[in-house]
Order: sequence, then C-alpha cells, then structure tokens
Amino acid sequence: MEEDDEFMARALSAARRASSHDDVPVGCVVVVDGCVVGEGENRREVDGDPTAHAEMVALRAAAGARRGWRLDDATVYVTLEPCVMCAGALLAARVRRLVIGAMDPKAGAAGSRYNVLSDPRLLHEVSLRYDVGAAPSVALLQDFFAARRGGGQASTSG
Repeated sequence: MEEDDEFMARALSAARRASSHDDVPVGCVVVVDGCVVGEGENRREVDGDPTAHAEMVALRAAAGARRGWRLDDATVYVTLEPCVMCAGALLAARVRRLVIGAMDPKAGAAGSRYNVLSDPRLLHEVSLRYDVGAAPSVALLQDFFAARRGGGQASTSG
C-alpha cells in the first residue's frame, strides 16, 4: 500500500529527530482518514521521562487533537515494534491498525517477544502489518547504537 510507505517515511523523519537529541531513533505517526493527527519521536532523554516513547508521545498528541482518547479509526505507523507499555497504550486507545517498520526480538510486544496486540484474551485486538520501511528503520537503529557503543549490541526498545 502506497499510503503505508508515505506515512512510514514520515515516522522515519520523526525517528531521525529523536537521534538528534540522543534518544533511540524511533518515530511514530497516527493517521485518521489520510490525515496525520499525532506524531512523535522518542523523548526519554530530552524530557527525562521513562514513558516518553514515540508511540506514547504520538498517542497523546492524537488524543489532544481529537479531544478524546478513543482512536478506533486510527492507523499508527511506528519504525520499531512497540514494547509492552506502548502496545498496552495502543490497546487502551482502541487503535484499529498498526504498521511496523523493524521488529524488536528483545522487547517487541507485537509478535516478536510477546503478542499483546493480537491476544484474544484481551479487550481489543489491533490489525497488524509488518516490515514497512524495515531496512531504513534498522539502519537508523544500527547507526545509532554503533556510534554510541562502538558497534555493540543492545536492546532497541524505545
């Protein structure tokens, strides 16, 4: 889907902003009816807030723009598979669809490590699409960690 590529490119731009302030480069965009209603990048370091993951920042912006917490008509684009906290927030917001760039085998909660978003025991399930913009998402993360840890491996979670 061409629209998915377009909005993932915007999420990648947000991810680049995160690395400019020494946060893990993850970006997120919330879209309703083809319009961006929320956008965010990781801001944990710059804000000193452990919950300031890209998804949380974008969901807060979208809820503010929509003047309500229900985002059941939204598609969310994120450059890295959400962690458990962010997956829980996506469920709580009743997000309809999630498009993921890179998977996170160490901390991902949308199919890699956990499958929170597709668990039928929970109140809501999110439709998932994987590997949209995966290569540039992975490259951003690899470059970030190589520059900061001399090429060592680390969890990529947000």
